[in-house]
Amino acid sequence: MTTQIFPANQRGTADFGWLQANFSFSFGNYFNPDNVQFGVLRVLNDDTIGAGAGFGTHPHDNMEIITIPLEGGLKHRDSMGNEGVIGFGEVQVMSAGTGILHSEMNASQTDRAKTLQLWVFPEKDNVEPRYDQKSFDIERQMNTFVTVVTPENRNDGHALWIHQQAFLSLGIFETGKQIDYSVNIPGNGLYVFVIEGQLKIDGKTLDPRDAMGITNFENLQIDILSEAKILLVEVPMQQ
Repeated sequence: MTTQIFPANQRGTADFGWLQANFSFSFGNYFNPDNVQFGVLRVLNDDTIGAGAGFGTHPHDNMEIITIPLEGGLKHRDSMGNEGVIGFGEVQVMSAGTGILHSEMNASQTDRAKTLQLWVFPEKDNVEPRYDQKSFDIERQMNTFVTVVTPENRNDGHALWIHQQAFLSLGIFETGKQIDYSVNIPGNGLYVFVIEGQLKIDGKTLDPRDAMGITNFENLQIDILSEAKILLVEVPMQQ
């Protein structure tokens, strides 16, 4: 098993007043040639969006986009006619494919919103754009990983799906728990992102917003040192 830690305090940052952003990979004004992507995972942005603010209408193409609200709500509108609000416990996926326009605004005029947004390169370009969202009761399924996104050909209807051989899982775990994870597709890598709490993998400790990239493994154990909320992103390592 090969591991690499990505400390929270080494992420790229941006402060636009209405937006405080943290970039796990090169994005916007942050460029690090040694940290552009992890396999097909191209973006993991950790955003705090001010009340009533957000991202106006803008284009995307040929990217699988996953949005995970952590606090507050995000109002979505796109050129496919989709419009609504997603909040904590929900996950949104969007296949940009041949091209879409969309906006993402804080749904509240008084409170901030916090979100994670991930971009994953698709396994095929120029697909028909699509949108979906789903609610997952993560808090009622303590101490287990809940799969929230799968590839289309591995989807059983309980999770969302994207055009890539990738799997996203979320979980909340109590102090002292040990969790085993087995790779779904041999050769995939795993990007572990600590949303809250503290954990240990392969003898290495991760704190809030730290991440670890793991390759060359079949199974691993995660030791929870303090109550933790965790995002796992399993992806192909070749684009």
